[in-house]
Amino acid sequence: MSLPASFRRCCTLLGLLSLVLLGSESAWAQTKFLTRVGRVTFFSASAIEDIEARNEEAAAVVDLAAAQLAFSIPIRAFKFKRTLMQEHFNENYMESEKFPKSTFSGKFIDLTMETMQLPGPHPVQVEGDLTIHGVTKRVIVPASLEIKNGRVLAFALFTVSPADYDIAVPLLVRDHIGKVVSIRVALACDPVAAGPTRASN
Repeated sequence: MSLPASFRRCCTLLGLLSLVLLGSESAWAQTKFLTRVGRVTFFSASAIEDIEARNEEAAAVVDLAAAQLAFSIPIRAFKFKRTLMQEHFNENYMESEKFPKSTFSGKFIDLTMETMQLPGPHPVQVEGDLTIHGVTKRVIVPASLEIKNGRVLAFALFTVSPADYDIAVPLLVRDHIGKVVSIRVALACDPVAAGPTRASN
């Protein structure tokens, strides 16, 4: 019995991401790009105090030939201005000991290699499975993609609702915390043969 093509593609891309995390790169083609230091930030407005954090340890793979993207984010790598807020984030909200990573695996919609050869950033949409706090949701996210100086630059800005991912907010502060969180992803991915570099602004 053969597996559906979409399932095989998903497994292949997640396998490539595993190779990034394990440090093996030699077997990949040049249509594949990677980084281990992608930047992910989030922001939520609050009546009490705005919540903001930055993470610069996202591992990501972009496969232009297959028009696919996957990334993995270690939750404990998010840094806050206040240590107490960081502790609450890990222990009470994200339960990072139980759910240490968030992941995404998906496909660029209507992306072609011909388009990527044109100069400048290209608006795209990415559809795939976003897993946060152990809950997986199918999402479609607007993004931009560009090849610049031999690197793939990918940017996305979107929102998620913590309630959709079973992230509980204590009743005492529930009315004072934003119902949605804005997430920004910035990836600067190098060809497989090169070393990963930090995401640019």
